[in-house]
Amino acid sequence: MHRLWVRITLSFLILLSSVFLIAGFFLADILKNTYLELKEEHLHQTAAVILKAIEIDESNRDLQERIKDLSMPMDARITLIDLDGNVLADSEDDPKKMGNHANRPEVKQIMAENKKSGLSVRYSKTLGFRMMYTTIPIYEDGEISGVMRTSLVLKNIDSAINKLWISIIFVLVAAILLSTIIGTRIAKGISRPVEEMIVVTDKLKNSDYHARATSNPKGELGQLTQSINVLASSLKTQMEKIEENEQQLTGVLANMMSGVLLVNTEGRILLANRAIGHLLGEESENFTGKLHLEVGRSVELSTLIEECLKNGVEIREEVRLFFPKERILDAHLAPYVDDLGETKGIVAVLHDVSDIRRLEKMRSEFVANVSHELKTPVTSVKGFAETLLDGALEDEEILRSFLTIIYDESERLHRLINDILDLSSIEQLQIPLKVENINLTKAVYGTVETVIETAIKKKVKIKLPKKKDVWIQGEKDRIQQIILNLTSNAIAYTPENGQISIGITEGKTDVELQIADSGIGINQSDLPRIFERFYRVDKARSRVSGGTGLGLAIVKHLVDAHRGTIEVNSVEGEGTIFIISLPKKQA
Repeated sequence: MHRLWVRITLSFLILLSSVFLIAGFFLADILKNTYLELKEEHLHQTAAVILKAIEIDESNRDLQERIKDLSMPMDARITLIDLDGNVLADSEDDPKKMGNHANRPEVKQIMAENKKSGLSVRYSKTLGFRMMYTTIPIYEDGEISGVMRTSLVLKNIDSAINKLWISIIFVLVAAILLSTIIGTRIAKGISRPVEEMIVVTDKLKNSDYHARATSNPKGELGQLTQSINVLASSLKTQMEKIEENEQQLTGVLANMMSGVLLVNTEGRILLANRAIGHLLGEESENFTGKLHLEVGRSVELSTLIEECLKNGVEIREEVRLFFPKERILDAHLAPYVDDLGETKGIVAVLHDVSDIRRLEKMRSEFVANVSHELKTPVTSVKGFAETLLDGALEDEEILRSFLTIIYDESERLHRLINDILDLSSIEQLQIPLKVENINLTKAVYGTVETVIETAIKKKVKIKLPKKKDVWIQGEKDRIQQIILNLTSNAIAYTPENGQISIGITEGKTDVELQIADSGIGINQSDLPRIFERFYRVDKARSRVSGGTGLGLAIVKHLVDAHRGTIEVNSVEGEGTIFIISLPKKQA
């Protein structure tokens, strides 16, 4: 019952049925009244003719006989009534047996109401039918002397009227059925495109932007169908653009290294990208809908967000986070507004500058360390040279001693400059590896030969690995430099009568080189920094040993260049072991 064509059809049928019924009743009533009026006129004319015939007839026949004779060709009953209501003659009954008719409606209309004619239609109990009675006055010398009544049985008329009603009802039913068929087709023709448009709009509402109306009605419905199809096509295009822009925005936000927060005016997070979750130590999907105070975990950051929300101005400052680890963030906050200029919230972009600040600090320390390391030998060379120039040239012993010191310091200065240049080249990958097959055992033995004299002088024993061929791919000079730097450090920091052990363990895909000493060891707090440039565990002893503070940094970079790893374990006062793992084959 909720279908549109059903409602249209029902409305159409109700209206049409009402019109047909009203018109039918009206038409039947008009026909009935017209038929009765004709019969009434006929009875009046019959009465007038008979009355005229009685007046003309001069025979001495009885009035009753004359009435019967005159009524025979007439299809009507004729009755003569005097002023007292007595029946003088009747064409169908004995007047003496008939009662007084003074109170009959049609008689009273003439005698009491002085009308020119009378009419009454009523049911006759005697005959069992409805009868129509008409009366006209009988004048004598200008005065009413009686009433001429004509009557007619309405049995045939009632039958004709009933047939008329049956015909009208049949016509009405047929018209209604035909109208139902026609109305249904018309209603479906109107409702089908409308219902199709409703289905299309429902699909559009449910994000099915491929839906289209396929019907092609004429007139305004056709225009409406075309408009909806154009609207659907436009909506599809716009939604595709929106989805594309959303995907682009999502892709940009997801792959940004900087963290992004979108916060509304209530302080709740509307959007957070993956990088902000990494910075704050939590999945970014959990941020949406929460207050920034709940996820920020930084008083500085929350204060900046509140300030930006309150004042509506851009803010750029560095903030420090301590969870999940200590970081320094460059925070850029700015309000975002709608088309009316009303602030809807803020956008916070957080960039991790911890490494930059650490590198800046390392650079500053490097400059300071280089300056300090260069200053010491330069000062020594300058001081002893000035002393010689002031008169010590004549003393051969002093001259030789001072020149020896100047030579040693210049050598130290030379080693420092070379190490700085080597480290710089290695870090910038300006010296590519010359990959070749290297017998690591042979390289260890060859390298130790260059420092064995120093070890002997210091009474330090060096335990070498078994003479077994162990082959790896790499650059021979760089591998030997790794062994030399670590062995030299071990000799320098191992006291007299100490021991250094060098071992080689061969695996399936890599080779492990261990260099252990029984030296002074390294404090646990210093272990994370020993591969930094110029970092010294024992500054006094390092300088006495002639080290530059760059050896381990060079080792670390050379191991990385060979795609290897280096670990260090140490116990202060007991010794240190360096473990280097190198792949057998270089890619």
